[in-house]
Amino acid sequence: MSALQALADKLADDVLAAEAELGDDRFYEKVSQVLLAASPTFQEAYITSIRVRLAERRGRTFLEKALTAKRSGAAMPEAPPDLSGGGH
Repeated sequence: MSALQALADKLADDVLAAEAELGDDRFYEKVSQVLLAASPTFQEAYITSIRVRLAERRGRTFLEKALTAKRSGAAMPEAPPDLSGGGH
């Protein structure tokens, strides 16, 4: 892992951890604006780290809901529709 990515990952972890305390679930976007003004390269690495972490959270939440449903006999949760642009 490069020093750039390691720094971006650490900042992403810290920012996402601080969002609850700050009461702002989009605070990471404000940090991104600050970074863009200072270093577009670092901002890109940071926003990638944020997106990966947010995607992992969503995936983990879906997994937990599916396991809970299976164990309790409830209906399985629906996955979101595929919005990748494969159709019209």
